[in-house]
Amino acid sequence: MKLSVPGRVTATAVVATVSLLAGGSIAGAAPAGQPAVAAAPDIPVANVKAHLTQLQSIATANGGNRAHGRAGYKASLDYVKAKLDAAGFTTTVQQFTSSGRTGYNLIADWPGGDTNQVVMSGSHLDSVTAGAGINDNGSGSAAVLETALAVSRAGYQPTKHLRFAWWGAEELGMVGSRSYVNSLSTASRSRISGYLNFDMIGSPNPGYFVYDDDPAIEKTFKAYYAGLGVPTEIETEGDGRSDHAPFKNAGVPVGGLFSGADYVKTAAQAAKWGGTSGLAFDRCYHSSCDTTSNINDTALDRNSDAVAYAVWELSQ
Repeated sequence: MKLSVPGRVTATAVVATVSLLAGGSIAGAAPAGQPAVAAAPDIPVANVKAHLTQLQSIATANGGNRAHGRAGYKASLDYVKAKLDAAGFTTTVQQFTSSGRTGYNLIADWPGGDTNQVVMSGSHLDSVTAGAGINDNGSGSAAVLETALAVSRAGYQPTKHLRFAWWGAEELGMVGSRSYVNSLSTASRSRISGYLNFDMIGSPNPGYFVYDDDPAIEKTFKAYYAGLGVPTEIETEGDGRSDHAPFKNAGVPVGGLFSGADYVKTAAQAAKWGGTSGLAFDRCYHSSCDTTSNINDTALDRNSDAVAYAVWELSQ
């Protein structure tokens, strides 16, 4: 996630009101009386963690990071692309330039579905130069990758078209995702029914935050967590600071999940989520200690399953 902008206030009180909202730009579930076409699979957290181990190894072999314009970033992209190519996705690498260095986005389309209704899920793949970026944002990248691979394993054929993306240079100001959005025609943008963003979803002292941008996407994520009996809060720490922002600014409905960065967990949040009050959600945010040791397995597991739940629900 891009560097913090101070002064934002949590919006816990809004959760109960917003959770009552229905409708919006994406239908979150099958109409009453009609069974869902398919149920989302469980995403094995061991598989997600295996991807994180690979990203850590890539960083270790390439100067300790996976930052924009560095060898570690390109190796990370090559790892993800190879997995997707083998699983039957159509992959495209988009190049851009930022800070005098070449950057790359990876776009993966699952064959089939109505291309006039695209459900897109994405995460930034780059780290800061200070470290390996395993929570920020290996966690989101690995969960999106494993969800895409689950689509392939299931032979899933939804009504809508599925597209997945891994963005470069988010840490420099959402450069890669903005480049992608700007490259789309007005018609192409209008075909994206929704963009789901996953940036930091395995924080070691986690919270469970849901974006409140599009009511129907928000409702979908809240339904998943309600089924687990896990309370959520509206996500405010990352407002405008991750790759959903260029999509939102272009008029695309957006939503997503977040487990917290350098904001401090309150006593009330610790009471409902566990963890330690008075400490940051991620004390290793943008630091060298953001390694595979900087992941909460329960948060990673729940959020990875939530990614798949939303992809399945919103694409039928």
